[in-house]
Amino acid sequence: MRKELEKRCTELTERATKTFGDRLVSLILYGSGARGDEDQFSDLNILCVLNRLSPRELELAEPIFRWWRSLDNPAPLLLTLDEVNSSTDCFPIEFHDIQEVHRILAGTDIVATLAIDDVFYRGRVEFEVRSKQLRLRQKAAGVLPDPDLLVKLMSESVSTFLTLGRHVLRLAGQSAPACKREIAAAMEKALGIDPTTFYTLLDLREGKIKARNVDANATFALYLQQIETLVASVDRLEK
Repeated sequence: MRKELEKRCTELTERATKTFGDRLVSLILYGSGARGDEDQFSDLNILCVLNRLSPRELELAEPIFRWWRSLDNPAPLLLTLDEVNSSTDCFPIEFHDIQEVHRILAGTDIVATLAIDDVFYRGRVEFEVRSKQLRLRQKAAGVLPDPDLLVKLMSESVSTFLTLGRHVLRLAGQSAPACKREIAAAMEKALGIDPTTFYTLLDLREGKIKARNVDANATFALYLQQIETLVASVDRLEK
């Protein structure tokens, strides 16, 4: 998996530098790929910073983005340097994630010393946790009769909830590890969240256990309880 990640990042870097030339300020890998914590379900997350963004730059980006999405990755975040500096208050979760663990694929490191405005940080974290909780319930309502689909839904969502849990830990003044299993352990210690289902779902993602060996409905019930505890934890934080 790591070899394939390196291959894709190398090709992306070659395509971006060739296409954008001196327009390219920075090309940054962040998320689980940068942490070395990726698995078969992980996306490769990219921030692409240009010195200007006009319809011409978007036209140039289209073939690269189409190719990158064909590899089951989300389209890179495309921003100008001015937008990076002026939008940290809107995207504090994303910029904290990028700043804490990132890898420069091309250009300069524009995030290492970036000043992140946390004025809306707590509110953004609560919004994201509650939104993802609602979305999980909506999707689960349509797949509950099918254990395989229910397990797949949980496996695909657990990384997102752990990432958000890390931000709840940060806001609570607690240690906020980068790797998924360490986050689950820290959530147990600091927030009283039972990590059992998180570990089970991570085992599934990593191929350590098979879906057929998981009691889907029982796991889902416990999973929802722990997410409710996470929501309550962020709701109690000082506003």
